[in-house]
Amino acid sequence: MSAPKQSVLFDAPGPKAKRRIMLLNIVGVLVLAGLVVYLVIGLNAAGQLVPEKWNVFLKGTVWSDYLLPGLLKTLQSAAISIVTSLIFGFLFGMGRLSHNKVLNWISTVIVEFFRAVPVLLMMLFLWIMLARSGWVEAQDSPFYAVVIGLTLYNGSVIAELIRSGVHGLPRGQREAGIAIGLTRSQSLRLIEIPQALTAMLPALISQFIVILKDSALGYIINYNELLFNGKLVGTGNSNLFQSLVIVALVFIILNFALSKLAAMVSARLSSRGQK
Repeated sequence: MSAPKQSVLFDAPGPKAKRRIMLLNIVGVLVLAGLVVYLVIGLNAAGQLVPEKWNVFLKGTVWSDYLLPGLLKTLQSAAISIVTSLIFGFLFGMGRLSHNKVLNWISTVIVEFFRAVPVLLMMLFLWIMLARSGWVEAQDSPFYAVVIGLTLYNGSVIAELIRSGVHGLPRGQREAGIAIGLTRSQSLRLIEIPQALTAMLPALISQFIVILKDSALGYIINYNELLFNGKLVGTGNSNLFQSLVIVALVFIILNFALSKLAAMVSARLSSRGQK
């Protein structure tokens, strides 16, 4: 008979501890509810909850002329950045795993550099550089700055995820590949990286959500994405708070849908691996 599993970090809570935890949870919920009530009362007193400030979002023109085009721009930049980040991360992740010292060193410097630079700073630099260089049309420079900035930063994070994921695999995987005649690079491509990608799928999806959220930073460099257009609506109708709430709700729905999709893909991969 197998012994019951016990935590190696702490003992299971007893009856008194469980009652104490429940009491703390109840107090936390009451405090949170009190804060919500306080905020609602304050917003109502400031006239922020009157229907006139929210009715503008019932107009089709607000959505067709501002919010939906902004949402399309957000999804466009995020989708392209996800694809390019995966390509960047795979290439430089492979470079960091290479036994070639020069390739390994170059990949390490690039990955560590772009991981260290704030993504907003990269967007600002790229926006100014592209606009002044004439390489792209001036009106298109915000879009390219957002996509390239997101690609460089998040691609570097993904490269590090791939490196750590491969190093986290049992050594037997690599040894088995070499035993059947595969080279080191073939073992990486055919055995280790596919398993590492499956294992780190939740972390990858989390990074995709980061890309989607960080696309809103394009607002600062005049990229007319959802937040930028939402502010235009709020400024034009004197309901900036309400516009930001609507934009936040759209982002929450998008991120929730992406998280659910990730959970479905992860469950499907897990069930396929158990057959």
